[in-house]
Amino acid sequence: MHQESTPSFITKLPLSISPREERILLVRLDAARQVYNACLGESLKRLMIMRESKQFKQACKQKKGKTRRSAFRDASRRYKFSEYALHTYAKQFNHSWLGDHLDSQSIQKIATRAFKAVEQYAFGKRGKPRFKGKNQFDSVEGKSNKTGIRWRDDHVVWLGLKFRALIDKNDPVIMYGLKSRVKYVRIVRRKLKGRNRFYAQLICEGLPYQKPKNKIGSGPMGIDIGPSTIAVVSETTVRLIPFADEVEDYQPEIRRLQRKLDRQRRANNPDNYNDDGTVKKGARRWKKSNRQIKTQTKISEIKRKQAAARKSAHGRLVNEILSFGDEIKIEKLSYRTFQRQYGKSVERRAPGMFVELLKRKAVSAGVLVHEFPTSDTRFSQLCHGCNTYKKKPLSRRWHRCKCGIVAQRDVYSAFLAMCLEPSTNKLNAGYVEEAWPSVDARMRAALSSMQAANGKALPTSFGISQSQSGLSAKSMEILNEVRDVVPRFAPPGGLGRVRESDRTPRL
Repeated sequence: MHQESTPSFITKLPLSISPREERILLVRLDAARQVYNACLGESLKRLMIMRESKQFKQACKQKKGKTRRSAFRDASRRYKFSEYALHTYAKQFNHSWLGDHLDSQSIQKIATRAFKAVEQYAFGKRGKPRFKGKNQFDSVEGKSNKTGIRWRDDHVVWLGLKFRALIDKNDPVIMYGLKSRVKYVRIVRRKLKGRNRFYAQLICEGLPYQKPKNKIGSGPMGIDIGPSTIAVVSETTVRLIPFADEVEDYQPEIRRLQRKLDRQRRANNPDNYNDDGTVKKGARRWKKSNRQIKTQTKISEIKRKQAAARKSAHGRLVNEILSFGDEIKIEKLSYRTFQRQYGKSVERRAPGMFVELLKRKAVSAGVLVHEFPTSDTRFSQLCHGCNTYKKKPLSRRWHRCKCGIVAQRDVYSAFLAMCLEPSTNKLNAGYVEEAWPSVDARMRAALSSMQAANGKALPTSFGISQSQSGLSAKSMEILNEVRDVVPRFAPPGGLGRVRESDRTPRL
């Protein structure tokens, strides 16, 4: 009988591990890696056989619908391409030397992990999964808190070992998680400065702890997210801020270390390269010097710091956005396209990861999230004043129309998103006319004070140069008090004249 799923959250605790326990854990993680590779290879093999069958090819020719889905299910069942069929395959590891290091539930979860990776590849949502090399498998988990990996009071129990957790009793987030029911436990390895650190992730039942300072606002809001900027417009707030600006750009340093690493690799393995510098084909054995290992460790540590800063920046920004309203409207974008066009910026800021975190936290807080397709709305081309559409190049950062409406492009798109009717994906014309004067005034005030508040040079994607930003305190006070109709003219003198020829360099 299918069990109903309940909401879950993670409580992360560092573990106190002795050198002996670390050696045992490393052996178990390597055993888990070998089980994963075996299950992954078997899943790929079954997928290939199923795809080559006549039954599968006939199912592909059918029209989309219940009949086609039923034909695919029959093909998967016949060629045993399913999660539970892979569990049956993985039972053999319980009676081998791998079963001395892993429990049966952990082996089943590893098999599930391998099947899910191949399933995503089969559906075209991910690339072909790769086999894990040595020291590349960093987590193992159980299925329940009754057998296998278990949480007991203040420690983790697994196959005769006890790992004591370091608990900060003054942290309300940790204490809230420890009071909740633990569904299952995951042991995770992280590498900090080249050394192994182990953590216990308790998957607890219920909603995550909400800090008192993180309050949920009321009313609709629109969000326009780009590779380096994000605009948020609600009934009371207008924000245009650099996206994840706290994350430092380590790309020049990483590039230097990668070039150094390549020189070291070539010096240590001269027989693996052709005369023209290309790598020889076929199986090769690579040697690593201690200095090469140190260089690899430096690169890994820089990327770990960048990922930690990005995760922290995303969390703060999500909490701030949720304080503006309880109904979020955002465009449904292709972040793979973002990667192709703005690779370095996306690698540094990860907008797709931010949107996933926003949706996850919104669901936990009871906030509605509506993603609408850009092909239907075309907010970057629309002017609500004259109800016309006009394409603009990405280099044009301001919306300027003959009807008199002038607005920063991203903020204007976020405003139109706020006025969208989720049921029809069309603008609410009455709400647009009612809300625009107040939003226009707040937008002018926000853009004028942006440079003084940020303290850094603004990205050129804002469409505001450093000399154009900044108003006097008196002017700011007047603009903040504006709540009624504001004439639809060009931006005030503090913003200067915005030229349509202003171009945006790399983001």
